[in-house]
Amino acid sequence: MEKIAVSLNHITKTYDKGKVLAVDDVSLQVKQGELFGLIGPDGAGKTSIFRILTTLLLANGGTANVAGYDLVKDFREIRNRVGYMPGKFSLYQDLTIQENLDFFANVFGTSMAQNYELIQDIYDQIKPFKDRRAGKLSGGMKQKLALCCALIHKPEVLLLDEPTTGVDVVSRKEFWDMLKRLKQQGITILVSTPYMDEAKLCERIALMQQGRLMSVNTPDNIVKDFPAKLYAVKSKNVYALLIDLRQLAEVQSCYAFGEFLHVTLKSDKVDGEDWLRHVAERKGHEQVLVKLIEPSIEDSFIRLMNEEE
Repeated sequence: MEKIAVSLNHITKTYDKGKVLAVDDVSLQVKQGELFGLIGPDGAGKTSIFRILTTLLLANGGTANVAGYDLVKDFREIRNRVGYMPGKFSLYQDLTIQENLDFFANVFGTSMAQNYELIQDIYDQIKPFKDRRAGKLSGGMKQKLALCCALIHKPEVLLLDEPTTGVDVVSRKEFWDMLKRLKQQGITILVSTPYMDEAKLCERIALMQQGRLMSVNTPDNIVKDFPAKLYAVKSKNVYALLIDLRQLAEVQSCYAFGEFLHVTLKSDKVDGEDWLRHVAERKGHEQVLVKLIEPSIEDSFIRLMNEEE
């Protein structure tokens, strides 16, 4: 039987005396040793969930367990078993890399030497700059230092709140490679991100919008559940084409996606490629291109979001 590392049961969180609903009846389970992603835009409720799981906030309703401990009754035990990396860099900027690591190790009653093998791969990349103040580090180096500090006490569960926001593409890739190596050491990792392309790097994901869970599944299964054929369409004047297609009764959805429009039809019985091309040309559009494509996580997210509206 698979062990559950994180369990949320009907968690609700409000702010401003109940006027703002940040987390709306969220229930999910993260298996031990799993790399699980909370995927959604700003305001989806991801950070509130992380702060609840790290015992920094109390939920207004529901219950939760982390590493087998109750979030309210056993908050001290949870703090010793969880590593937390908030979205905003929150280490001591006037301390050096080495001083930050030593400080957080002392807080948890341990030392760098004791758990060095856990952070070695990450620390080796910033070790040449160990005497540099944290405030003078690049975004990628700050990210690595924050991850080392979150791991210094060998946590059972690692909570990473939008760890790659504002970091360059190369550093993002390096970071996810590090997470895969950490997972191999048996650490449960719960990571949040607004980047849909990072969703496919997780074993399972939860798509969130306005405090609610829209879907919890593997990235592949979420894409497979896309219920219609999806077409990529463009023309010389894409914006005008967007307006024209949205006015057609046969079009179920139409939204901008890079240089293309992504379009679904209410019926799959017609030849969508020919029909869309014919309609666009009939309305005077030039250089029309239509092709059938595979949906992405972002397409699935947009579909689920529109269904809830």
